[in-house]
Amino acid sequence: MSVSDPVRGRARLAALTRRGRALLGTEIALMGGAMTWVSERNLVAAISDAGAFGVLACGSMDPDRLGLEIEATRALTERPFGVNLILMHPELEALIARCVELGVSHVVFAGGVPSREHVTLAKRGGARVIAFAPSAAIGRRLVRAGVDGLVIEGAEAGGHIGPVSTSVLAQEILPVIDDVPVFVAGGIGHGEAIAAYLAMGGSGCQLGTRFVCAEESIAHPRFKEAFIRGQARDAQPSVQVDPEFKVIPVRALANRATERFRDAQVETIRRYRAGELAHHEAALAIEHFWAGALRRAVVDGDVDEGSLMAGQSVGMIKAVEPTEAIVDTLIAETVAALGRTEGAA
Repeated sequence: MSVSDPVRGRARLAALTRRGRALLGTEIALMGGAMTWVSERNLVAAISDAGAFGVLACGSMDPDRLGLEIEATRALTERPFGVNLILMHPELEALIARCVELGVSHVVFAGGVPSREHVTLAKRGGARVIAFAPSAAIGRRLVRAGVDGLVIEGAEAGGHIGPVSTSVLAQEILPVIDDVPVFVAGGIGHGEAIAAYLAMGGSGCQLGTRFVCAEESIAHPRFKEAFIRGQARDAQPSVQVDPEFKVIPVRALANRATERFRDAQVETIRRYRAGELAHHEAALAIEHFWAGALRRAVVDGDVDEGSLMAGQSVGMIKAVEPTEAIVDTLIAETVAALGRTEGAA
């Protein structure tokens, strides 16, 4: 039968995460996923204080607002944390400049592939740069551009997603990229999965959904309750009705707004076909359907008409818990998995 040796498990965990911990400057090679409206100062500081690595979600903040949030997070923790910047932000260079000005230790680029120039700008102030790699080819390109670490995130994740699963990305990328530490993300909610991806060559993992129901998370109680009730199958990608009108897939818990989005697409496209709307007007109407929907859910608690962005690991959330307890549980599960040996029956 299988037995777990905790001493062996802890030793393996330390060895497998050495590069990840060195890059992050933390005791634990777990990154908190940057979730807009959720990954703000309180949760980020709590994750870092628990020995892991909190990541502040800039989202649509302007440079001044981001600066205030960075300073507010520093007032809550002395531990390292990162700042996530979305590449499509219209003030991206100003946001990078603000991070440099404030001496941010880690910049995480998301929502695309950063240019060499953006990587260089971020590193000018001494920051370490982490970026998302959707394929091995892009991962290599990012390494050449000077990034210090990569995240590979599969379609099981919450929010905006790509088309490839975490397990496939891990098989494609982990064996061929070892120039920098690689963190695995997407659908991870248990230490058993963390152990598996570390054994495959990952230097750490990133989890977002698992921290939504942390006590320190400012998410509305109704938002948290929806996560506690949710199952993996409830976290579904948004549906595109017509290939002529592209919908960027977003994984979220299905609710009344999800159904209305399908109906809204059908009606908008009908009006376009009938000549009532120009193509750009129809596309804009579809794109703007979800405007403000995430805030309505997270902050206001409107779980019917808001957007409940969640990864498929949502089914593993059973209660509201302190962040430290979540991290401790994940690490204990990982140690048990890594320390497992085959013993005599």
